[in-house]
Amino acid sequence: MARRRFEEEPDNHDRWLVSYADLLTLLFAFFVVMYAISSVNEGKYRVLSNALGTAFGRTDTSIGPPAIVIDPKAAPVLPRPLPRSRGANEAALKREKEHMTGMARDILKALAPLISQGKVRVTQNNHGVNVEINASVLFAQGEAGLTDESSQALRAVAQVLKNDTHAVQVEGHTDNVPIRNAAFPSNWELSAVRAGSVVRLFVDNGIAEGRLTAVGHGANRPVAPNDTAEGRQRNRRVQIMILSDLPDQTTELPVSVTDKP
Repeated sequence: MARRRFEEEPDNHDRWLVSYADLLTLLFAFFVVMYAISSVNEGKYRVLSNALGTAFGRTDTSIGPPAIVIDPKAAPVLPRPLPRSRGANEAALKREKEHMTGMARDILKALAPLISQGKVRVTQNNHGVNVEINASVLFAQGEAGLTDESSQALRAVAQVLKNDTHAVQVEGHTDNVPIRNAAFPSNWELSAVRAGSVVRLFVDNGIAEGRLTAVGHGANRPVAPNDTAEGRQRNRRVQIMILSDLPDQTTELPVSVTDKP
């Protein structure tokens, strides 16, 4: 049987119309997208642009600042203060230290007779100025009412502090000898009421109440051994702490994988 001759298909000269139609479709879609972008709110576009630039580390702001839409019903937003330079921070820290040192010197002058007798100690560190007054100067044994001598000394301290703005924490401390009577069931109550008596005198002498805090520690923070009479006398004290505005040194400790539960 004779093999049928293969007939070649004639060339289709109109196939370019398909590619041309696809091109027109793409161009139409492109112009639709461009029109949609051109109708976007300019402020929102700038906000989005700046946000994307910040996320990818771009610092160039040539596009312009983001638009700000003001809502009359919204609460006013105060501008955040610009961060201080390193030199400004160091100058502020230096002024704060000098100010605290000046207050410590004024307190030393006001309590000079008691300091010479070893009944008052004044120290200074990054937390502020600490004035340690022996309880025998301020109170009768087992009582929380201020004596005349103590009132005079504390008024002198109040004169130094009343025109200042730093917070003041008054702490009452006792020895470990138990106390139990009608007024004070334990050393907790005795130390707290003693601290409160000092705070009340400060308020009466012009120091703002909002700056003051009274704390009673009982016998839990001794500064000397309680097995001697001298040590117990040292532990019976009131500490007046003028708290500094100096920032604490904070160090973040890394947590290893083995420490996780």
